[in-house]
Amino acid sequence: MAVKIPEAFTDLLLEPVFVTVGTILPDGQPHLSVVWCDYDGQHVLLNTARGRRKEKNLLNRPLATVLAVDPKNPYRYMEIRGTVEMTEEGALAHINKLAKKYAGQDQYYGGVAPAEMANQETRVICKITPTKVVTMSLNR
Repeated sequence: MAVKIPEAFTDLLLEPVFVTVGTILPDGQPHLSVVWCDYDGQHVLLNTARGRRKEKNLLNRPLATVLAVDPKNPYRYMEIRGTVEMTEEGALAHINKLAKKYAGQDQYYGGVAPAEMANQETRVICKITPTKVVTMSLNR
C-alpha cells in the first residue's frame, strides 16, 4: 500500500539534492548508488540505463530504498522504502530534465555525458512507490 511523502520533506526530492539509492545484489548484499532524482507528487523517479547494476538488481527484486539528506542540515533527512516499476517510455526526456535540474545542461548526452553514449545506452525510469517513509529533523 502506497504511503504519502510528507509535504515538509518534498523539497529534498524537488531540489537538486543528491540522494542515495539502495537495491539488492543477487547475493543479498545491499548495493548503494548516489543518484539524481525527481518527484511527481506520488512517486520518486530515478533514471538509469539498461544493463547497469541498479537496473539488473531491480529486475531481480523490484525494491529500493532512497535516502535524501538535506545538504544544509545533515540532521534533516528522509528514508523512502518502496516498490519499483521500470519503463523506457519518456526516459530520455526525463534524464534531460534531471540534467537541467542538477547540472544546468539542456541535454544529458552531449552536456553531462559524452554525446556518443546516446547510441550505446537505453534509458529507463525507475518509478518508486513509497511503502514506508521515515523522516528526521533536528535543528543543530
